[in-house]
Amino acid sequence: MLSSLFLLTAFLGVTPALAASPGIEAIREFRSGTTSHQDSIENRFFLKENRFEIAPAFGYVPNNPFARRFVGGVIVAYHFSEVLAAEGNISYSPDLDEGDLKGLTKTLVQIAQTGTGDANFQQPLDKVTLAANFGARWAPIYGKINLVGETVLNFDFYGVAAIGFASKANHYACAPNGPTDSNCAGDPAAIVVDHFVGSEVEITPVIGVGLNVFLTQSVALKLDVRDMFWVDGLPDYDPNDGVPVQGSRLYTNLVTSVGVSVFFPKMKPRLYNF
Repeated sequence: MLSSLFLLTAFLGVTPALAASPGIEAIREFRSGTTSHQDSIENRFFLKENRFEIAPAFGYVPNNPFARRFVGGVIVAYHFSEVLAAEGNISYSPDLDEGDLKGLTKTLVQIAQTGTGDANFQQPLDKVTLAANFGARWAPIYGKINLVGETVLNFDFYGVAAIGFASKANHYACAPNGPTDSNCAGDPAAIVVDHFVGSEVEITPVIGVGLNVFLTQSVALKLDVRDMFWVDGLPDYDPNDGVPVQGSRLYTNLVTSVGVSVFFPKMKPRLYNF
């Protein structure tokens, strides 16, 4: 009788331990097909959910063939989750007149002036000065790389889709005292004159991609590439002939930038999940 009571007590004492065993629980989930989903990467070094981000950035426009365009701006975002955020971006690029013109622009004006004798040739170009856009950011890829020893680099990739506007300054590059337009008059020794025509505002859809490299739990290095585009008229190389150019085409302004992101408030403690 005593031995039976002992065996019953031992069985009842072991059952809770077996029920709480991770191994037994895993087997039960596997057999029932209710295995819980786990993220491929656990213990994120950096959490963005419910945090604000502000990122000063400096960049360059590589796809403008006629003018050098350096850009400064700031990106502000609010992260609803680790994947989804709303953001706004504002940027400014100063207009330096002749100081912006590339060698290609000067060469084209010289060829038209001396090579072909077309004194009325003017090279149209535009300079986006002020731009702003607002949209959504999606960051589906989070990763870690072990670089040297125990140093682990945490990063994420993101995509951006937005809508905004761009204030565009229209210019003509022309030879001094060449065209009949008196605005192209200038120093005869100069190679080219930058003639400002006027400004206009374009509505610009924006798409882009970027990379955040997390340095601390509040700071990240940001690499960002985004392209704004709009539809405008075809270029007019002789605006003084009185004949308007018919037709339109797609224009783009690609901005590549690097910046530093600061996240606040302070990151919540991580929940370790082994």
